[in-house]
Amino acid sequence: MTEDRTGGILVVIPTLNEAEHIGGLLDGLMPFLERSGASLVVADGGSTDATSALVAERTARCPAITLLQNPQRIQSAAVNRAVAERGDAAEWLIRLDAHAGYPADFADILLQEARATGADSVVVGMDAVGEGVWQRAIAAAQNSRFGNGGAAHRVAPKGRFVDHGHHALMRVSAFRAVGGYDTDFGHNEDAELDHRLRAAGHRIWLTGRTRMTYYPRRSLGALMRQYFNFGRGRARNILKHRSRPGGRQLVVAALAPLMLLAVLAPLHPAFAVPLLLWIAGCAVAGAAIAWGLGDPRGLISGLAAGTMHAAWSTGFWREMIGRLRRGGTV
Repeated sequence: MTEDRTGGILVVIPTLNEAEHIGGLLDGLMPFLERSGASLVVADGGSTDATSALVAERTARCPAITLLQNPQRIQSAAVNRAVAERGDAAEWLIRLDAHAGYPADFADILLQEARATGADSVVVGMDAVGEGVWQRAIAAAQNSRFGNGGAAHRVAPKGRFVDHGHHALMRVSAFRAVGGYDTDFGHNEDAELDHRLRAAGHRIWLTGRTRMTYYPRRSLGALMRQYFNFGRGRARNILKHRSRPGGRQLVVAALAPLMLLAVLAPLHPAFAVPLLLWIAGCAVAGAAIAWGLGDPRGLISGLAAGTMHAAWSTGFWREMIGRLRRGGTV
């Protein structure tokens, strides 16, 4: 890969208790930092594990790496703070997740794609990978169309302009022009920023040339909390921008109210039908995933996917109803 030192590059990695992944991630990025002249900021939200110590070890070996404290803890604030303090010399912002893995040429391809397309933002597809029974099941669910609903960044994409995708690279001038991330959003802040980018005339390119590896939650409880918050974040987006949910989101949003009808089943069995259909759908999806993987353990992936949907729908309505009661504002 040839050197690319045109335009300053700021890489930002938000962290909070990421000792399991941060060391290997930074080690893998050092060759890119050396050949590109990029600077890298780890913005830590107050980790109580060994994250900061592991970052400090790398800063001693690689002056391009800096540890920055993020008192607000959340990822949106981490990126905003890093850009505010270290972004003046940068043309490009690359946002990476600590809970993920990347090909060696990942950042190089992002830059090539941005320059080739003229896009202000380049987003990427992702593949979920897990270890252990539940994390593998959750990963299989997130990789399946039943679990991800055919989201553009979850399926194998061909390069095209999109409305939203998983954030990877952004032009710093575009990021600053729209005000960066809204730090009132602890989840779904990427989709909220994409809405403002598009409204301001900036273009978002989904690359088909590279992908990231995502390491999902390890338990159903953690998965439920994550997707509950995702649902809340989507509702906040809709309320803030007075937008309409997409077709996939409408289907999932309808799940929680329909399942609640089951409490009326003593009045008539028909009220239990939506819940029974959901259970049947999870079972069929699990069977399909197990068949595709050639592994009977994939059967529980249907349960994981159903958990994602139910938690997202519950979070969506929790936020929607709560905000509307307070006047519909974020």
